[in-house]
Amino acid sequence: MTLVKTTNGLYPTFHSMLDDFWGTNWLPMRERVNSTVPAVNIHEDENGYKIEVAAPGYEKSDFSVTIENEMLTIAVEKKEEKQEEKGQVTRKEFAYSSFTRRFNIPQELVDAEKVEAHYDKGILTLTIPKREEVKPKPARMIEIH
Repeated sequence: MTLVKTTNGLYPTFHSMLDDFWGTNWLPMRERVNSTVPAVNIHEDENGYKIEVAAPGYEKSDFSVTIENEMLTIAVEKKEEKQEEKGQVTRKEFAYSSFTRRFNIPQELVDAEKVEAHYDKGILTLTIPKREEVKPKPARMIEIH
């Protein structure tokens, strides 16, 4: 057993020391305790935008996606409670995780009424179409008289 573990050779990590002492199951859902706001990918093409949010471990019902005053808000709230009974000892563990991401969506560029959301295999995908008037138009030949 190592008393002090280091990451990149400089600083001890508290969780590693506890893992060595009590094993890796000392804190339920410790991955979520250490987590930050999920990463996103944003793609743009001539038809619109696609936002992908990496959020594994959630259900569709955990998400709330709203658009208000040019602000797209993606929020998650998840509560879990586990109860284990062994003889006379009872252990309850709860976990609460949440995050909120906000994106400025200019209404003159996008059609907020046609935004679609899909959650599959840990990825929340939002499709945000551009308004027809801002989409690139093909070159038009003008006849010379």
